[in-house]
Amino acid sequence: MSLHICILETDILRPELIDQYKGYGWMFQQLFAKQPVPAEFKVYNVVEGHYPPEDEKFDAYLVTGSKADSFGTDPWIQTLKEYVLKLYERGDKLLGVCFGHQLLALVLGGKTERASQGWGVGTHEYRIEEQPEWMSPSLGDDLTLLVSHQDQVTELPHGARRIASSDFCPNAAYAIGDQVLCFQGHPEFISDYSQAILELRKHIFTEPVFQSGIDSLGRPHQGTAVAEWMMRFVQQGRDEKKKAEKKSAA
Repeated sequence: MSLHICILETDILRPELIDQYKGYGWMFQQLFAKQPVPAEFKVYNVVEGHYPPEDEKFDAYLVTGSKADSFGTDPWIQTLKEYVLKLYERGDKLLGVCFGHQLLALVLGGKTERASQGWGVGTHEYRIEEQPEWMSPSLGDDLTLLVSHQDQVTELPHGARRIASSDFCPNAAYAIGDQVLCFQGHPEFISDYSQAILELRKHIFTEPVFQSGIDSLGRPHQGTAVAEWMMRFVQQGRDEKKKAEKKSAA
Protein backbone atom coordinates (compact mmCIF):
# COMPACT_ATOMS: atom_id res chain seq x y z
CA MET A 1 0.00 0.00 0.00
CA SER A 2 1.42 3.37 -1.03
CA LEU A 3 2.30 6.01 1.51
CA HIS A 4 0.18 9.17 1.27
CA ILE A 5 2.41 12.23 1.66
CA CYS A 6 1.43 15.91 1.81
CA ILE A 7 4.07 18.34 0.52
CA LEU A 8 3.72 21.81 2.04
CA GLU A 9 5.50 23.95 -0.54
CA THR A 10 6.96 27.08 1.03
CA ASP A 11 8.27 29.03 -1.93
CA ILE A 12 7.56 30.22 -5.45
CA LEU A 13 10.56 29.93 -7.73
CA ARG A 14 12.03 32.91 -9.52
CA PRO A 15 10.53 33.49 -12.99
CA GLU A 16 13.79 32.50 -14.69
CA LEU A 17 13.60 29.02 -13.11
CA ILE A 18 9.91 28.10 -13.19
CA ASP A 19 9.72 26.74 -16.76
CA GLN A 20 12.49 24.21 -16.17
CA TYR A 21 12.18 23.42 -12.45
CA LYS A 22 8.46 24.15 -11.73
CA GLY A 23 8.68 24.32 -7.92
CA TYR A 24 9.99 22.49 -4.89
CA GLY A 25 6.92 20.27 -4.75
CA TRP A 26 7.59 19.10 -8.30
CA MET A 27 11.29 18.57 -7.53
CA PHE A 28 10.40 16.35 -4.57
CA GLN A 29 8.00 14.33 -6.68
CA GLN A 30 10.78 13.73 -9.24
CA LEU A 31 13.14 12.72 -6.44
CA PHE A 32 10.76 10.35 -4.65
CA ALA A 33 9.90 8.63 -7.92
CA LYS A 34 13.48 7.26 -7.91
CA GLN A 35 13.21 5.47 -4.56
CA PRO A 36 11.65 2.02 -4.02
CA VAL A 37 9.05 2.70 -1.30
CA PRO A 38 5.69 3.28 -3.07
CA ALA A 39 4.25 6.69 -2.26
CA GLU A 40 1.72 9.19 -3.59
CA PHE A 41 2.03 12.94 -3.13
CA LYS A 42 -0.15 16.02 -3.06
CA VAL A 43 1.39 19.49 -3.16
CA TYR A 44 -0.08 22.55 -1.42
CA ASN A 45 1.63 25.93 -1.77
CA VAL A 46 1.25 27.52 1.66
CA VAL A 47 2.74 30.85 0.50
CA GLU A 48 -0.44 31.18 -1.59
CA GLY A 49 -2.56 30.03 1.35
CA HIS A 50 -3.28 26.51 0.10
CA TYR A 51 -3.66 23.71 2.67
CA PRO A 52 -5.19 20.23 2.50
CA PRO A 53 -8.86 19.77 3.44
CA GLU A 54 -9.47 18.99 7.11
CA ASP A 55 -10.87 15.54 6.30
CA GLU A 56 -7.90 14.42 4.18
CA LYS A 57 -5.39 12.34 6.12
CA PHE A 58 -1.75 11.74 5.23
CA ASP A 59 0.96 9.41 6.49
CA ALA A 60 3.34 12.40 6.72
CA TYR A 61 3.68 16.10 5.97
CA LEU A 62 6.84 17.45 4.32
CA VAL A 63 7.79 21.14 4.72
CA THR A 64 10.05 22.23 1.84
CA GLY A 65 12.84 24.74 1.49
CA SER A 66 12.26 28.45 0.87
CA LYS A 67 14.09 31.71 0.24
CA ALA A 68 12.23 33.05 3.32
CA ASP A 69 13.59 32.96 6.87
CA SER A 70 11.95 30.45 9.21
CA PHE A 71 12.04 33.13 11.92
CA GLY A 72 10.41 35.68 9.61
CA THR A 73 7.20 37.51 10.49
CA ASP A 74 5.30 37.12 7.20
CA PRO A 75 1.67 36.12 7.89
CA TRP A 76 1.97 32.92 5.84
CA ILE A 77 4.94 31.82 7.99
CA GLN A 78 2.95 32.40 11.19
CA THR A 79 0.02 30.43 9.75
CA LEU A 80 2.35 27.58 8.78
CA LYS A 81 3.90 27.48 12.26
CA GLU A 82 0.48 27.17 13.86
CA TYR A 83 -0.50 24.48 11.38
CA VAL A 84 2.55 22.25 11.86
CA LEU A 85 2.35 22.62 15.64
CA LYS A 86 -1.21 21.29 15.53
CA LEU A 87 -0.03 18.41 13.35
CA TYR A 88 2.72 17.60 15.82
CA GLU A 89 0.40 17.79 18.82
CA ARG A 90 -2.04 15.33 17.26
CA GLY A 91 0.80 12.91 16.52
CA ASP A 92 1.26 13.33 12.76
CA LYS A 93 4.60 12.52 11.21
CA LEU A 94 6.62 15.54 9.99
CA LEU A 95 9.52 15.88 7.56
CA GLY A 96 11.51 19.06 6.96
CA VAL A 97 14.16 20.20 4.49
CA CYS A 98 16.22 23.42 4.80
CA PHE A 99 13.57 26.06 5.68
CA GLY A 100 11.33 23.20 6.85
CA HIS A 101 14.16 21.74 8.96
CA GLN A 102 14.65 25.15 10.58
CA LEU A 103 10.97 26.01 11.01
CA LEU A 104 10.12 22.69 12.69
CA ALA A 105 13.07 23.10 15.07
CA LEU A 106 11.85 26.58 15.95
CA VAL A 107 8.21 25.53 16.45
CA LEU A 108 9.21 22.58 18.64
CA GLY A 109 11.37 24.59 21.02
CA GLY A 110 14.77 24.82 19.34
CA LYS A 111 16.58 27.88 18.01
CA THR A 112 17.14 28.99 14.41
CA GLU A 113 19.06 32.09 13.38
CA ARG A 114 21.35 33.68 10.82
CA ALA A 115 24.54 31.63 11.04
CA SER A 116 27.86 33.27 11.89
CA GLN A 117 29.47 30.79 9.44
CA GLY A 118 27.85 32.63 6.53
CA TRP A 119 26.42 31.07 3.38
CA GLY A 120 26.59 27.35 2.76
CA VAL A 121 26.42 26.63 -0.99
CA GLY A 122 27.29 23.83 -3.37
CA THR A 123 27.99 20.30 -2.18
CA HIS A 124 28.60 19.70 1.53
CA GLU A 125 29.71 16.60 3.39
CA TYR A 126 28.39 15.58 6.82
CA ARG A 127 29.30 13.02 9.44
CA ILE A 128 26.53 10.53 10.17
CA GLU A 129 26.13 10.44 13.95
CA GLU A 130 23.79 7.45 14.24
CA GLN A 131 22.25 4.92 11.89
CA PRO A 132 18.70 3.89 12.83
CA GLU A 133 16.96 0.97 11.14
CA TRP A 134 15.17 3.21 8.63
CA MET A 135 18.50 4.57 7.34
CA SER A 136 18.70 2.17 4.42
CA PRO A 137 20.63 2.07 2.15
CA SER A 138 23.60 2.59 4.46
CA LEU A 139 26.12 5.18 3.29
CA GLY A 140 28.74 4.41 5.90
CA ASP A 141 29.93 7.32 8.01
CA ASP A 142 29.45 10.19 5.56
CA LEU A 143 26.57 11.94 3.80
CA THR A 144 26.88 14.42 0.92
CA LEU A 145 24.08 16.81 -0.09
CA LEU A 146 23.59 19.94 -2.12
CA VAL A 147 22.93 23.01 0.04
CA SER A 148 21.93 26.66 -0.15
CA HIS A 149 21.40 28.42 3.19
CA GLN A 150 22.57 31.23 5.42
CA ASP A 151 20.40 30.27 8.42
CA GLN A 152 20.96 27.28 10.69
CA VAL A 153 19.42 25.40 13.60
CA THR A 154 21.70 26.49 16.44
CA GLU A 155 19.84 24.67 19.22
CA LEU A 156 17.93 21.42 18.73
CA PRO A 157 14.46 21.01 20.26
CA HIS A 158 14.23 19.07 23.53
CA GLY A 159 14.35 15.35 22.86
CA ALA A 160 15.84 15.69 19.37
CA ARG A 161 18.79 13.51 18.48
CA ARG A 162 21.43 14.59 16.01
CA ILE A 163 21.59 12.40 12.90
CA ALA A 164 24.25 14.24 10.88
CA SER A 165 26.66 17.12 11.46
CA SER A 166 29.68 18.99 10.17
CA ASP A 167 31.98 21.68 11.50
CA PHE A 168 30.16 24.20 9.30
CA CYS A 169 26.66 22.96 10.20
CA PRO A 170 26.62 21.11 13.54
CA ASN A 171 22.87 20.33 13.41
CA ALA A 172 22.63 19.18 9.81
CA ALA A 173 19.96 16.53 10.44
CA TYR A 174 17.89 15.53 13.45
CA ALA A 175 15.03 13.29 14.48
CA ILE A 176 12.50 13.46 17.31
CA GLY A 177 11.34 9.99 18.25
CA ASP A 178 9.66 8.33 15.30
CA GLN A 179 7.65 11.47 14.51
CA VAL A 180 10.01 14.13 13.09
CA LEU A 181 12.90 13.85 10.62
CA CYS A 182 14.66 16.89 9.17
CA PHE A 183 17.66 17.71 6.94
CA GLN A 184 19.40 21.02 6.33
CA GLY A 185 20.65 19.88 2.92
CA HIS A 186 18.47 19.58 -0.18
CA PRO A 187 17.98 15.98 -1.34
CA GLU A 188 15.64 17.25 -4.09
CA PHE A 189 18.26 19.52 -5.70
CA ILE A 190 20.20 18.53 -8.80
CA SER A 191 23.56 20.08 -9.68
CA ASP A 192 22.14 22.11 -12.58
CA TYR A 193 19.61 23.77 -10.30
CA SER A 194 22.26 24.49 -7.66
CA GLN A 195 24.43 26.12 -10.34
CA ALA A 196 21.50 28.19 -11.60
CA ILE A 197 20.70 29.65 -8.18
CA LEU A 198 24.38 30.22 -7.43
CA GLU A 199 24.72 32.26 -10.60
CA LEU A 200 21.51 34.21 -9.96
CA ARG A 201 22.73 35.07 -6.44
CA LYS A 202 26.38 35.64 -7.36
CA HIS A 203 26.17 39.31 -6.40
CA ILE A 204 25.45 38.45 -2.74
CA PHE A 205 28.41 36.05 -2.29
CA THR A 206 32.09 36.75 -1.89
CA GLU A 207 34.11 35.46 -4.83
CA PRO A 208 35.70 32.62 -2.79
CA VAL A 209 32.28 31.40 -1.57
CA PHE A 210 30.83 31.53 -5.07
CA GLN A 211 33.79 29.79 -6.74
CA SER A 212 34.03 27.14 -4.05
CA GLY A 213 30.33 26.39 -4.48
CA ILE A 214 30.63 26.12 -8.26
CA ASP A 215 33.75 23.93 -8.03
CA SER A 216 32.02 21.55 -5.59
CA LEU A 217 29.13 20.77 -7.93
CA GLY A 218 31.10 18.10 -9.76
CA ARG A 219 31.11 15.92 -6.63
CA PRO A 220 28.43 13.22 -6.23
CA HIS A 221 25.57 13.83 -3.80
CA GLN A 222 23.22 11.39 -2.11
CA GLY A 223 19.78 12.93 -2.26
CA THR A 224 18.18 9.78 -3.66
CA ALA A 225 19.34 7.77 -0.62
CA VAL A 226 18.00 10.44 1.74
CA ALA A 227 14.64 10.31 -0.07
CA GLU A 228 14.49 6.58 0.62
CA TRP A 229 15.41 7.17 4.28
CA MET A 230 12.56 9.64 4.59
CA MET A 231 10.02 7.22 3.11
CA ARG A 232 11.32 4.31 5.22
CA PHE A 233 11.05 6.53 8.31
CA VAL A 234 7.39 7.19 7.45
CA GLN A 235 6.71 3.58 6.49
CA GLN A 236 8.23 2.23 9.71
CA GLY A 237 6.02 4.50 11.79
CA ARG A 238 2.90 3.50 9.86
CA ASP A 239 3.70 -0.21 10.19
CA GLU A 240 4.29 0.10 13.94
CA LYS A 241 1.02 2.01 14.36
CA LYS A 242 -0.91 -0.71 12.51
CA LYS A 243 0.67 -3.43 14.67
CA ALA A 244 -0.30 -1.56 17.83
CA GLU A 245 -3.88 -1.09 16.59
CA LYS A 246 -4.13 -4.78 15.66
CA LYS A 247 -2.82 -5.83 19.05
CA SER A 248 -5.23 -3.58 20.97
CA ALA A 249 -8.16 -4.92 18.92
CA ALA A 250 -7.26 -8.57 19.62
